[in-house]
Order: sequence, then C-alpha cells, then structure tokens
Amino acid sequence: MAYGIFNMVFNTKTKLYIGFFIAAGVLLLTAVASFISTRQLSNRTQWVEHSYQVMQQLKDMELRIKDARSGVRGYLLTTDTVYLGLYNKAKGQVMGHFNEVDRLTQDNPKQQLRLDTLETLINVQLRLLADLTRSKGNLSRSTIQTTLDTDRQTMRAVERLLSRARTRELEILQERSSEQSTYETITPAIILISTTFAIVITLWLFWRVSVEITANERLQHELTAANEGIAHRISIIENLANQVVQGDYKVKIKDKERDSVGNLATSLNRMTQTLDDTFTALEKRNRELDQFAYVASHDLKAPLRGVSTVVKWIEDELGHELSDKMREYFGLMKGRLSRLEDLINGLLAYARVGRTQQRLEEISVEHLVHEVADLVVPPTFELRIQDDLPTLVTDRLSLQQVFTNLLSNAVKYHHNKQGIITIGCREAGKQYEFRVQDDGPGIAPEYHEKIFLMFQTLRDRHTAESTGIGLSIVKKIIDEQRGSIRVESAAGSGAAFVFTWPKQPVGVALSKAEL
Repeated sequence: MAYGIFNMVFNTKTKLYIGFFIAAGVLLLTAVASFISTRQLSNRTQWVEHSYQVMQQLKDMELRIKDARSGVRGYLLTTDTVYLGLYNKAKGQVMGHFNEVDRLTQDNPKQQLRLDTLETLINVQLRLLADLTRSKGNLSRSTIQTTLDTDRQTMRAVERLLSRARTRELEILQERSSEQSTYETITPAIILISTTFAIVITLWLFWRVSVEITANERLQHELTAANEGIAHRISIIENLANQVVQGDYKVKIKDKERDSVGNLATSLNRMTQTLDDTFTALEKRNRELDQFAYVASHDLKAPLRGVSTVVKWIEDELGHELSDKMREYFGLMKGRLSRLEDLINGLLAYARVGRTQQRLEEISVEHLVHEVADLVVPPTFELRIQDDLPTLVTDRLSLQQVFTNLLSNAVKYHHNKQGIITIGCREAGKQYEFRVQDDGPGIAPEYHEKIFLMFQTLRDRHTAESTGIGLSIVKKIIDEQRGSIRVESAAGSGAAFVFTWPKQPVGVALSKAEL
C-alpha cells in the first residue's frame, strides 16, 4: 500500500533522484564510519605503542643504573679503569632514558609525580657512585661500606619506584590494548555492515531503475502503437476532408472508437451529411435560378421590346402630330425602357458570374485591353498603357468583363467629353496587380465601399446608363478569382481602380464547394 502511494506521489525522475541521494548518503555514511573507526583503531594502536615505549625506557633506565653500579663495584674491587669507562657510559645514558620517559608521560600526572621522586633518587644514586669513583684511596673501608649500603638502599628505592611506574604503565597498556581489540573487532564489522547496506541500496536502486526503464519502454511501445493507430485514423479523416474539398459529400468514416478522434469522425460524418443535404438544396435553388434567368431573359424582355416597338411606331406614324411636350414624354419613356432592359441584362450577368464553366486560354492582356477600348472608349479619350502588360492563361470572358466595366465607367462618369485613361500592372507574389486610372471628377472617400454594392451609383438614378450593377459584377468576378479590388481617389482628383488577378487559374470547372 505504502509503495503504491509512493509511486502515485512521485514520478519516475523524482524516484530516481531520491534513490541516488539515498545511495550517495549511505556511501557517505559508510565512508565516515569507516574513517572514524579506522582513525580510532590507529589512535589506540599508537597509544599501545606509546605504553610499550614508556615501559621499554623504564627498563633501559634501570639497566643503565645497574650497569653504572656494576662498573663502580668492579673498579672498587679491581682498580681497573676499564670499569670506569663502563660506569661513565652507563651514567650518561641514564639521564637520557629518564628524559625520554619524562617526555612520554607528560599526559599522565601520576607518573610525573613518580618521576619527580625518581629523579631525586637517581641523582642521589649517581652522586654516591661518583663519590666512590673519586675518593677510593681517601676513604676508609668502613666509609666505603657505609656508602655502598646507602647505594643499595637507594637502588632498592629506585627499583620500587620503577616497578610501580612499570606496573601503572602496564595497567594503562592493558586498558589501551582492550580498546584496541574492541576497535579491531568493531572496525571490520562497521565496514562490512556499511558496505553490505550500500550494496543493498545500490542493487535496489538498480532494480528500481530497471523496473522504471521497462515500464517506460512498455509505455513507449503502447504510445507508439496508439500514435500509429491515431495517425492512420487521422489520415482517413484527411482523406475525407480532401474528398469534401473535391465536392464528394457522401463519403463517410467508419470509426466506432469512443475517444476524441472517434467523436471527431462522428461529427465529420454529420457535417458531410449536412453539407450533402445543403448542396443538394443549393443545386435545386440554382436550377430554379437558371429557370428564373430564362424567364427574365425571354418573358420580361419580350414585352419590353414590344413596348419599345409601339413607341417607335407612334413616333413614326404620328410624329408630325405630336407636340414638343409629347415628344419629351416619349423620350423619357424610351430612356426608362432602355434602363430597365439594361437592368435586366445586368442582373442576368451578375447571376451568371461564377456559375458558368470557365474557358481557359492564353491571352495577351494588352491586346485584350485594346479590343475592349475599341468597343467602349470613344475617340475623344486617350488610352495610355504605362507598363508591359502580361500574357497569362485565364478565363478570357471574365477578365474582359472586368476591363469592360472599368473602362466604360471611366468614360461614363467622366465630367468632360474627353479625358485620359491610364492602365498599369506590376507583379505581387502569385498575382498581378492591375491599375485602371482616369482623370475624371473622382470619388469621395466615404463612397469607396458603397460603389461596389448592388444598385449603388453616384449619378442621378434617372440617367439611363446608370444601373448600379457594373462594379458589383466586377467585384464578384474578382472574388471568384480569389483576388481583391479597391479604389484610390478623392473628390476632384480622378479615380484609380486597383485589382489583383491570379497568375495561375484558380479552377477549370465549377465544383460544388464553390457554389
């Protein structure tokens, strides 16, 4: 239970960090414990060696005192000066051993007290021996014997002090040896236990890393398989989207999974069904619109022609009987009939934009502009072409309608009977940007958007030529070509219509997606 909670609270990276920190901490503690134990063992070993040195120095000091006494006694018995050499050598070594013992026992106050007494006795002993060597012929036998007795008593006192010092040092040695034995036993145990614990922690950490790696690999495989499955399902959805773009709305995705991709597939299926139903209805409406266009072009235009014919007959037969006022009325009637016919033709042209099959061909825009100008630009106007106009593959009729409306508007709305029309072109990425500019009265900025709306015109609505549809047709054609159009003008400074046209055709035939 606790392990499960640990797995839930900490992620893989955190658990690995914790494991490494624990292992590092255990190794550090092992190193510290081993260092301390080894240091203590070394320290106790040095103190044991120290006690041995004290005992050895005490022993050597006793032997040197005895050697000095033996030299003096030999000299007294034989008068041989060789014994004096032995005495002098031993005497010089006695104080050296004493000084070394004094140095080694600085940490032991009790031993220092014994050494103070011992130093006094040694000095007395050496002084007695010196007296015996210097005054051999001047002393009586009884005096010599008395001095020797004193020497023996002093020596016994020295031996007792040395024995007590050695005994105390031996006790210290036993204590230090016991501590040394303890650390000799503890140190390997500590090192062994710490090393074992570190090995266990390291093995546990290695096992945890292996488990996590295995789990991650398994998860990676599962994610890879899931990604492949999702990628396959997404490719199916992409294929559906491509088919929808091509106008096939009956395509469906067979994905029954209860996940986000499955829900998306279900939504796309509903969308394609809705699109299919909607475009089926649109096709029906388009057929009705085509029928309306047929009716408008035949059933509406025929009566208009009849009325125009009747008006012409009246003028021809009764023209000499008509008053000036009646002729004015007949003129107004003919203007209204002509405007109505133009309005019907404009509506039909606007309805057909984008609904007829394009006929792509390679055309020279400069030749096309000259052909249009010959039809709609009167001789009193000057046509200027500033730049080299391109040659491109496109729908000739659509581009011709755009230039026809723009050039005819430049003439129609000019405030004089003569003027200048300038045409330019530049490349703009994947499109050409054409510019049709005139030197007419211009258009105020507040009307720049309004002029592209249906039935919007800046001229008197009673003027026959002003139906307000021409620029609407231009904008719709350019929108179908994925282009844009804008006007740059101010009142009294002429107008420039700037539109873009694709270098490559946007489509050969009308698809359902474009209806």
